[in-house]
Amino acid sequence: MGLSTTRRTPLSDQVIAQLRAQITSGEWPVGSRIPTEAALVEQLGVARNTVREAVRALAHNGLLDIRQGSGTYVLATSELAGVMHRRFADADQEQVAELRSMLETSAAGLAAARRTDRDLELLETALARREAAWTAGDPEDFVQADAAFHQAVVATAHNDVIAAVYADLGEVLRAHLRHDVGPELIAEKYLGHGGILEAIRRGDAAAASYEAGRSIGNCKGDG
Repeated sequence: MGLSTTRRTPLSDQVIAQLRAQITSGEWPVGSRIPTEAALVEQLGVARNTVREAVRALAHNGLLDIRQGSGTYVLATSELAGVMHRRFADADQEQVAELRSMLETSAAGLAAARRTDRDLELLETALARREAAWTAGDPEDFVQADAAFHQAVVATAHNDVIAAVYADLGEVLRAHLRHDVGPELIAEKYLGHGGILEAIRRGDAAAASYEAGRSIGNCKGDG
């Protein structure tokens, strides 16, 4: 990942643009840890202070989360998503659940009516990854995999506006999932999401909406 040649100054702006591109392109997915400061210095061929300034700027904009002793993680894919995260960081979780219900039940219904064979393949893959994360037993990995499955359902609705709003609310919704899941995965709280996929596969909009709504507040595990 060498720094692209450009005439823009100062140099920190070039680095900010380069790092932002890694995030928005998906090369650094939400929740992933970015390369260390030393690695970025080597990859970009710039001074450590320049890299540090760029990372801090992106953290200020809400794209990155600097965790002392752990590293720097991708928090959002756009500045608007970062703003939404800060704006609703202390939101009432029941109200966030209501928001999720509005978005996800509507999206699931549309997905049942509009899904393609390719959509079904992507949903199956997302569901399998969610299952693998549950089996592995790491709560944060499960949250990320669960969020990815719901994102895939929203994408299957083929409504760019809903998808954009959902993406900008991504970290707000993942925070709700963390609250919902808790600090450990408990078998007694296991609730399947396979019904969502099957209803979408059958083209049953009412059932897909119902299954999606049923998962809100009970998004642990799958079957």
